[in-house]
Amino acid sequence: MIRPEVKTLAWRWREVLFALALIGIGIWWGMAFFGIVAWIGWGLAVVAAGFAVSAAQKVRFRGTSDGPGVVVLDERRVTYLGPEDGGVADLDLMVQLDVTPAPAWRLINRDGHFIDIPTDAKGVEVLFDAFTALPGLNTEHMLSVLHRKKPAQMTVWMAPDHRPYRQLN
Repeated sequence: MIRPEVKTLAWRWREVLFALALIGIGIWWGMAFFGIVAWIGWGLAVVAAGFAVSAAQKVRFRGTSDGPGVVVLDERRVTYLGPEDGGVADLDLMVQLDVTPAPAWRLINRDGHFIDIPTDAKGVEVLFDAFTALPGLNTEHMLSVLHRKKPAQMTVWMAPDHRPYRQLN
């Protein structure tokens, strides 16, 4: 039997573990075989290493618990259905992305309207790929702001032609 906390941890890191297994297989093929199989093995190891880095970033983005509400991403439109509030944000109209002290993601549209999505809401991991597609977003900066010890509102990304919004209520 596997202890429940170990099983939960392994499930959380499953994509990284899979990538590490592919790296191992690739290195084995690269060292144990000759010719085209060896080249395929080394190629597999390199591609899997890139996948492992991306998967580790996604794990760091994903919340550790099921917070309030549900996040759905459909056709570049983010929908948040919360217990007390909710809303919709079009990624094509988004000009600023902040992290609030709650902690929550604040998606701000061009007209100043915003939606706050808790960082531990169910399904929030779909936002990782949507955020990394924003032009000029630094993924490591986003993750470091998300995991800061002292909560404060910080801007993670801003559209190049946009002036920042500060206190929005």
